[in-house]
Amino acid sequence: MSNGPTTLTLHSMADVWDVYREELEGVEEQIRKNLDSSVALVNTVAAHILNSGGKRVRPLFVLLSAHLCGYAGQDHQALGSLVEFIHTATLLHDDVVDEADLRRGRRTASKVWGNQISILVGDYLYSRAICQIVDFRNQGINEALSEACRKMAEGEVLQLYYNGNPLMPESEYLRIIEHKTAGLIAASCKIGAIVGGATEELQEALFRFGQRLGIAFQLADDTLDYTANGEHLGKTLGQDLRQGKATLPLLHLLQHCSEPDRQLIKDRMETRTLTDEELRRIVGLMQEYGSIAYAMERAHAFVAAAKRDLDLFHDNTAKRALAIAADYMVTRDR
Repeated sequence: MSNGPTTLTLHSMADVWDVYREELEGVEEQIRKNLDSSVALVNTVAAHILNSGGKRVRPLFVLLSAHLCGYAGQDHQALGSLVEFIHTATLLHDDVVDEADLRRGRRTASKVWGNQISILVGDYLYSRAICQIVDFRNQGINEALSEACRKMAEGEVLQLYYNGNPLMPESEYLRIIEHKTAGLIAASCKIGAIVGGATEELQEALFRFGQRLGIAFQLADDTLDYTANGEHLGKTLGQDLRQGKATLPLLHLLQHCSEPDRQLIKDRMETRTLTDEELRRIVGLMQEYGSIAYAMERAHAFVAAAKRDLDLFHDNTAKRALAIAADYMVTRDR
């Protein structure tokens, strides 16, 4: 498949998954092929999370960006699988740091096998990805993904620094998610452009597209933590507050609510405790003060800016798919 029939009209994310299904299956095959440690437990732990129902959004952006730039080979599938390895490594590490019980509705690897195994398997996936990426002998790809890995580590440390701090500035919150989430999505888009032979200008346009989209994705995800159906989301609602994390809906609420309510939230952030009744009260306050709406307005603004980054590209199926995927990032319910 190149970039799909140029006359094809896509209407929904389901259409996008369908049109690129064959190539995404190629990504899955590469994932299975690359998961070949001689230590069986490494493969078992990695497969536990790799097979837990992830959408493969980052590999999809590699595929779409490559096609947008005219690519017609198969290296983008291998690159997509390696991006997913890096992403999975971050999830294994994050679940340890967050002491999370559930990931996508299943017990986290750290709860099944313990923190040490989870961290080491995450390290294995990182190193496996880097070893495979080097084989492409492309300095641009090496730089994009190594920079993304650096940013993710810095973002995690920055988040820990502000953990439990209700006075974190919104600018620092955005800086954290730009590093932790947006960095790898931006790199996914850029390496698709690189393998597609795009000019530096177009590479940077797709990098900005991915960066803005990654920020929007995390803004929406942080809002879902207070508004989603818990079973659909695959984790306990209010988990960010229980872990002392001040995300945008909470930061907005803290700026507008009464002092007694502000003190309640601060206390819960410090003690890492939150009853269901208190969560319902806080969500009600978020609705009352427009905190949910504010966070989603910010997310939609980032999506709109990301879609403008696509203006440099000719219309084709891949461009339409990227625009639909951009909207999906803030309209999903899980």
